[in-house]
Amino acid sequence: MTMEKNIEAEAGGYISGLLRTHFGKGPASVIVDVHKPFVLIHLREFLAPTEKVLMAQNEAIQVQKIRDLLMAELNDEIKLGLLKSAELDIKEVYADWNLKNKTGLLILALNEEGDEQISEWPVGINKSAFCQEVADVSKKAQKEPEKTEVFWLNAETVLIRRTGIFVEIEKELIKNNFTEVLKLAKRPLESKLINSSSFERILKRDIIEAFTDWDFKEDIGYTVLMIEPEM
Repeated sequence: MTMEKNIEAEAGGYISGLLRTHFGKGPASVIVDVHKPFVLIHLREFLAPTEKVLMAQNEAIQVQKIRDLLMAELNDEIKLGLLKSAELDIKEVYADWNLKNKTGLLILALNEEGDEQISEWPVGINKSAFCQEVADVSKKAQKEPEKTEVFWLNAETVLIRRTGIFVEIEKELIKNNFTEVLKLAKRPLESKLINSSSFERILKRDIIEAFTDWDFKEDIGYTVLMIEPEM
């Protein structure tokens, strides 16, 4: 087993056990992809029994709140646990959920330099058009980013990091500790904007799933697009 595969296996086992302990049920599968300085952990078939009851009662927002609170509590534990089990030095942990599909994504930002390959742009995809679409979608949700970085982690996964995106009212909400309210409002809005965007036309492929989370303190937004494989 290669070192990277060993890291992926160790990280996947740790996260699966951690979620099972704290949620009462772990995901059916945990797929870990290491693309330094990022690690993506994709969770499938992840919905606890109590969450199923809430979802059946149209209480998806309550499920989101509970998960956000629990993940905030587990942040330091995840950093320490993955440092010990997989030797991953994690700077920040981000998470988003697709409750309808019973999936989730953890985005781990590492304290190390990245692989130059993830900055290479795929042949056949218009970089200028893609980055302009990122700016246009961002402007509809808040404002055009002061800085946009696009990382092609592999042929089917693109990570977008936007810096300097919050408008003044959002900054005031963050300042007054209303970040959870802001997150609950921004998640469906950004999802709707991505679904109605021109990303699929530019990518020439369908987007299977999209996940978004924010670093409110540093004014950064992370979006991961998972796209269908090339034919």
